[in-house]
Amino acid sequence: MKLGFIGTGNMAGAIMGGIIRKGMIPPEEIIGADIMEEGRERARREHGIQVTADNCEAAEKSEVLILSVKPQFYAQAIAEIRDCIREEQLIITIAPGKTLAWLEEQFGKPVKIIRTMPNTPALVGEGMTAACPNSRVTEEEKKYALELLGAFGKVEIVPEHLIDAVVAVSGSSPAYVFMFIEAMADAAVAEGMPRQQAYQFAAQAVYGSAKMILETGKHPGELKDMVCSPAGTTIEAVRVLEERGFRSAVIEAMKTCAEISKKL
Repeated sequence: MKLGFIGTGNMAGAIMGGIIRKGMIPPEEIIGADIMEEGRERARREHGIQVTADNCEAAEKSEVLILSVKPQFYAQAIAEIRDCIREEQLIITIAPGKTLAWLEEQFGKPVKIIRTMPNTPALVGEGMTAACPNSRVTEEEKKYALELLGAFGKVEIVPEHLIDAVVAVSGSSPAYVFMFIEAMADAAVAEGMPRQQAYQFAAQAVYGSAKMILETGKHPGELKDMVCSPAGTTIEAVRVLEERGFRSAVIEAMKTCAEISKKL
């Protein structure tokens, strides 16, 4: 098997789905382990992969192994598989708070590890993933891992000390964006727009605005100024947001998020 998963939840599904759609690894070369039968069967049904209830089986049969269980179960999962891990095997983790040093200590032997932090837009192929390889990962392995991680969005290598910032700015931020879209839609509904239509208008505005930043390379402030005509409607809305502490609230929320990530 080329690729194995310990855990077959939403994030694992997003990763394997992207890899299969891009034709990088066929489903018959992927194995997923999950203690929950429902999760195993969903992965088998939706992606056509092989499944097992045995974590060690997935570890032994795969060249690249992705640990996609919740952070609180990492120690237990690693304890189950560490004797099955081979020196040449590549391990990819996706848990916040679990440092390379902690992971290496849990395995108790030399292991090639790439610590990553993806986000939920991976479910629609628009994820943003940060990757931090340890010193044992070769350049060739790093390149291959980035290709895999790029199958469901964008990926960049970042130094590990920035991972908590990544958690705040991309890992958790979809929740902030969803709240922003919901609030804009609520306001549109208050003005008489049908709710589904309000969601469509609000979500497309956010999507298009993000695309403008990515494709034009212009500073967000410059793009904001392009919309704010003198004495117009937009600048008045911006004034109210500033008065209510919009930017400060976002910054403080993200700082809190990063601090919690450090303590996990």
